[in-house]
Parts: sequence; C-alpha cells; structure tokens
Amino acid sequence: MQKMFDLTGRVALVTGGNRGLGFGIAKGLAEAGADIVSIQRSGMDEEIKKVVEGLGRRYMGIQLDISELDKIYPTVDRVIEEFGRLDILVNNAGITRRYPPEDFPLEDWQVILKVNLDAVFCFCQAAGRQMLKQGKGKIINMASVLTFQGGILIPAYAAAKGAIGSLTKALANDWASKGINVNAIAPGYMVTDMTEALQRDEVRSRQILERIPANRWGKPEDLAGAVVFLASDASDYVHGHILVVDGGWLGR
Repeated sequence: MQKMFDLTGRVALVTGGNRGLGFGIAKGLAEAGADIVSIQRSGMDEEIKKVVEGLGRRYMGIQLDISELDKIYPTVDRVIEEFGRLDILVNNAGITRRYPPEDFPLEDWQVILKVNLDAVFCFCQAAGRQMLKQGKGKIINMASVLTFQGGILIPAYAAAKGAIGSLTKALANDWASKGINVNAIAPGYMVTDMTEALQRDEVRSRQILERIPANRWGKPEDLAGAVVFLASDASDYVHGHILVVDGGWLGR
C-alpha cells in the first residue's frame, strides 16, 4: 500500500508553490518523493527551495505572471526540457477581489477570470500534451467550496471556481482513457493571505468558524494528504472528482 502513494522519481509542477496553500502542497509532494517545480509571480522562493532540497529532492523555481497566457506554454516546455518529463500538475495559484456585484469593476472581473480559469486551462493543455506522450499523468486543479456555493462579494472568483469544476470533468472525460487523471480539490476556509481580510473581520470570522464542524479554519498542510492521494497511483481510477477539504463546511 505504501508504494501506491510513493512519488519517488516523479516531477510535480505547482503554481504558486512558494506560499500559502501552494507551499503546503509542494512540501507534501516533496515529502512523498516528488521533485518540485514552483511557478510564482514573485521570485521569493528561498523557503520552499530549502524545504524541498532538504528532503533530498530536486527543486526548480520559475518567476512568471500567469496572466501572461502566451508565456505558459514555453514555461512548461522549459520544465520538460530540464527534467525530461512532467508527471504531476497542480494548478494552485489564484487571486480574488471583493466588491458588491453592482460595483464590480470589469477590469478586475477579467483579470480574475484570466488567472483563475484561463491560465488553468493553458497549464492543463500544455502539461496534457506531454502527459499524452508519456501515457500517464496527474492533473489537480484547485476548486473551492465556491464551486458549489456563490459566496458573498466575490462574483468573479465564484464564477471562475464554478467553471474549474466543469473544466475538470470535461478534461477527465477526454483524457481518462489515455492515462491522465484530472481531478480537483475544493478547500474550505483556509488560513492564507487571500483570506486575511476575512480573518481580521471579527464578525465574519466568527460566523465562518461557527459553521465549520471541525471548529477551526484549515491550514495549508491540511491539503497535503489529499494532493498526494490524487497525485499517486492510489487514485488511478479516480477521474473528474472534486475532493472537498473543508472541515465539514458543505455538510453543515
């Protein structure tokens, strides 16, 4: 059974792997044996580099603004050239902005959809081409509890995450028979920079906590087990699934 979860020798690309949920994901994959490529907007990745290399894995950091969609394809080609393969893709990077829907700026709507949806498809397409050649690969998209709910003051983010759920299923339909598993993880309310405003809002933070059966906000390391499962041979017959990691939020 342990061999089914062993990622030794595999290459994992994680977007936004230098902070927050991406850091926890990259660390978990490295602990399971994978070499790590982290793609992030800032070049600040010393901490995750130290962790990965400290585990005896190879590390490569790439600075890229993923809203520049045309740069995604040569970036993935660069990873394949460096490592010779690409086994795991985790589309973790994302952004959000909060406005009442009636005041939501169109410019913000467009950039949120570009980062949270368009870039995800581009990475899936670029990685998928290599995985088709290999006859095997694992793609894990970052959905959200807002894949199932509408949220408050974040119509663009909710729209993008709803689309991620459908994109995951569509790609699974096309690629499952070709050795590629496409699944998604839907985190609940997690302690990250993205939720900092909610955490500081005493009323909203209390309301959120009161609804979570686990009685705490999630932490980045809470995603590690789910990611390793979906990245490993243990999930070879899991296709088009959205795995919720939310402390029980959606079941409340």
